[in-house]
Amino acid sequence: MLKEPRLDKDAPWKKRFSAPVVLYTQLAKGAPSHGLAVGNQTGTMQMYAWDVLTGKLRQLTTRPEGVLFGEISQDGRHIYYMGDQKGNEKGHVVRIPFEGGPLEDITPDLPPYTLTGFKFYFTTNEAGNLIGLILPDSEGFHFNLIELGGEGELKARRTLYNSQKMLNFPRLSADGKIAVVGTAERCNREFTSLTAFDVESGKVIGELWDGAENDMMPIAFSPVQGDNHLLARTDRTGFKRLLIWNPKTGEREDLALENLEGDLPTGEWSLDGERILLIHYQKAVQQFYTYYLKTKTLKKLNHPSGTFGRYYFMPNGDIYSQCQDSTHPTRLVELDGETGNLNRTVLAAGEVPKGHPWKSITYASSDGQEIQAWLGLPDGKGPFPTILETHGGPAVVMPNIFYPWSQAWLDHGFAYLMINQRGSATFGKAFQEKIMEDFGHWEVEDMVGARDWLVQKGIAKPDQILLTGQSYGGYLTLQALGTKPELWAGGMGIGGVSDWAVMYEDTTDEGRGTLKAWFGGSLEEKPETYARSSPVTYVEKVRAPVLILHGRHDARCPERQIVEYEAKLKALGKPVEVDWIDVGHGAFSDEEQIRGQEVMLKFAYRVLNKEIK
Repeated sequence: MLKEPRLDKDAPWKKRFSAPVVLYTQLAKGAPSHGLAVGNQTGTMQMYAWDVLTGKLRQLTTRPEGVLFGEISQDGRHIYYMGDQKGNEKGHVVRIPFEGGPLEDITPDLPPYTLTGFKFYFTTNEAGNLIGLILPDSEGFHFNLIELGGEGELKARRTLYNSQKMLNFPRLSADGKIAVVGTAERCNREFTSLTAFDVESGKVIGELWDGAENDMMPIAFSPVQGDNHLLARTDRTGFKRLLIWNPKTGEREDLALENLEGDLPTGEWSLDGERILLIHYQKAVQQFYTYYLKTKTLKKLNHPSGTFGRYYFMPNGDIYSQCQDSTHPTRLVELDGETGNLNRTVLAAGEVPKGHPWKSITYASSDGQEIQAWLGLPDGKGPFPTILETHGGPAVVMPNIFYPWSQAWLDHGFAYLMINQRGSATFGKAFQEKIMEDFGHWEVEDMVGARDWLVQKGIAKPDQILLTGQSYGGYLTLQALGTKPELWAGGMGIGGVSDWAVMYEDTTDEGRGTLKAWFGGSLEEKPETYARSSPVTYVEKVRAPVLILHGRHDARCPERQIVEYEAKLKALGKPVEVDWIDVGHGAFSDEEQIRGQEVMLKFAYRVLNKEIK
């Protein structure tokens, strides 16, 4: 029997959404007493100047809609973010002094542009005299350099490189003499090779390429002035592996890490340039290692369990990292740099009601492929009404994180399963690339496999399984409702896609370039492929009630495709509700996230009580 929904202000699930957290921090490597912190201390995600020595946070932004993505300059003078309108991710990059002061537009002469993945398109160097910025427009991608004066003042901007295909991850050497960018011209889809430039002359000084079907990514130059070594990544072995490249000499060293199964997607230099902190993923579980460059040896760290993010070495060699798990919100911890043992909590999270832990499980999809997922069980004995969620991305991974949405369902007696479906990162190249040019097929098969497993194990009631997901997970919710209509009691899609063709027409220049890579061509070149992967194609088959939550200012998944999808469902007499939110691609305020979860709880109860048919 369903529990009555708790919607009062003291409901435990609401306290988890509103608990103060520092979502992430970043250290200014050239001025390690200065840092950036992003947290919800005011009820909305805002940026804070972080005094690393005292631990004090000073609020810098007061945007009503909040701000989530930004960077601190490596000299610690400024904090940069996208100055958009209500989260539409279109505008100009602006900066604010670390000590506080007026905003400054760093590209005032340009029309508005989009930087969907901020870290993918923006960088500064440790010396504090250069900004690297990739600007997409209708003609392609443009790698710009902005020179800074001795006090950090903006001096001149010039274009270093233009490409009709994807450019990403600009990186600058510590002294600002070398720039490296990921370039897609020689590769298929959105894969990139590495191209290095002499900053002064603009000439290409080096290229690193592992073939058209392999992806490379520049991660970071050594923080030591005059050191030209770049930490980078390749997937030529079928898994993500790290290497060190000197663009000036062409010297390349692939780190000898073959004995580690799974992905090693990224790493972080120590401030003296002698060690690299590596993060290893095995079935969505993380493990830290330290690689010593002089001895070429690897050491496993004995850190606490949990999921870590935004990790970096401090000047004394210890490690700072965000840490969380399904029942403990994000906090900043200090780990011993040699052992990984927990030294202390640097920035604590607020107290939250006791939750239900996630457990890692695996099951077989329709073709026998093993899929990893996170299972949460409520109090009592099953079978239970169940929420099956797919994550966004698609090329990300869902580790064991503090996710208030899941705990809200578990509080109310629902079983909960979050799956790392095909397309997820860190499970190997073949797993991640399986969905390319065939979106919504294998992922839905993985969702069906999850449903079968839940029913066979006596966890889920077969007629009470509801789908949900955000962004790409919202798309998969709608796709599964149309392609496997008989299996689901209902679906709740958040910020997703219903029609890839309309999405292609309405999205940003950067987004259109991504879709060309994903689908193997433009809409004009591949109309059948776009249609086959679109939920709107299967609208007549939808049986279960549909709820959509969508931002009015969403530039990644523009609103027209949702408006038209809703109209088609209603014209066919299908039960559909759309809850429009005055945000972009996601809500950054506690209040709006709580309101959205209330809407979903009410919908789920009406569906399971047969009030919506």
